[in-house]
Amino acid sequence: MNRRAFIGTVAGGLLSAPLAIEAQPVNKTYRIGYLSPAAVHTQIDDVFDRSLKDLGYVQGRNMQLERRYTGGRADQLPRAAAELVGMNVDVIVAWSPTAASVVKNATTTIPIVFLAGPPLGQGLVKSVARPGENVTGITFIASDRLFSKYFEMLKELIPGLSHAAVLYFVGEDNATDFVPPLARSLKIRVSLVPLSGPEDLKGAFARIDRERSQGLILFPSGLLYAHRREFIDFAAKSRLPAVYGLRELVPEGALMSLGPDLSDIAARGAVYVDKILKGAKPADLPVEQPTKFELVINLKTAKALGLTIPQSLLQRADQLID
Repeated sequence: MNRRAFIGTVAGGLLSAPLAIEAQPVNKTYRIGYLSPAAVHTQIDDVFDRSLKDLGYVQGRNMQLERRYTGGRADQLPRAAAELVGMNVDVIVAWSPTAASVVKNATTTIPIVFLAGPPLGQGLVKSVARPGENVTGITFIASDRLFSKYFEMLKELIPGLSHAAVLYFVGEDNATDFVPPLARSLKIRVSLVPLSGPEDLKGAFARIDRERSQGLILFPSGLLYAHRREFIDFAAKSRLPAVYGLRELVPEGALMSLGPDLSDIAARGAVYVDKILKGAKPADLPVEQPTKFELVINLKTAKALGLTIPQSLLQRADQLID
């Protein structure tokens, strides 16, 4: 496997600080709220749990982890956030930009660590170095530049591409602002397909089939992760080459992805929690941005779709799945 960085290092607040922190004895029992858009416990959650354990936190001994899963339903987030706040937990971990914003609206006092949060500049924090208030964490991307790469990759895969569909989650992506100009620069006609929740999937898929899109781009979101099987199966059934914003979907059958490793974000998130439980204030903990974005390609899926992956993509791939 060729494992090379596809995009260079992105500056971030904690990147110069070592992540290896010696586990310290913990004498009291802490309550940690955990809000995820996934439907059930996942491997990403396992990574977070193991990382906490490595730092000295053991479930049932000195830590009580209170989990809430919303299955990609944004309308379930306020109630889940309110429950965690009502428990007066010591810190709340919130996956996804939407979850982070909902939790921030629910409490101004409980420390919040967002994971795979929004790009900077969307109002969740004041700055990288000094987030301010009760919120800090790790963003998913530094800017919308990552999304332009999705179009470039799809164009490389389908040289004659003239029409593509973009599935995006309303409230997390400003797709309507930057996608049309970007698509025009590549001479691609784009169908923007918004999603508010799982109930929108059937209609969205029908629209894409009806419009005969040549390719598909799926922006990263909690909804995409929670309902990844439906998205992957649709692309396979419709024989649509697709670029995904979450690398975790490619081993499950998605064709190609570009993005940071959620497992790495989960592990780094545990470090933030540890720092806060030991007295650090979120306002003083710099926001971190991903350092590496990996291109992952599923060759088996490409073969099933009758696609030949161009050398330009194969040579840049960090991981090829047979």
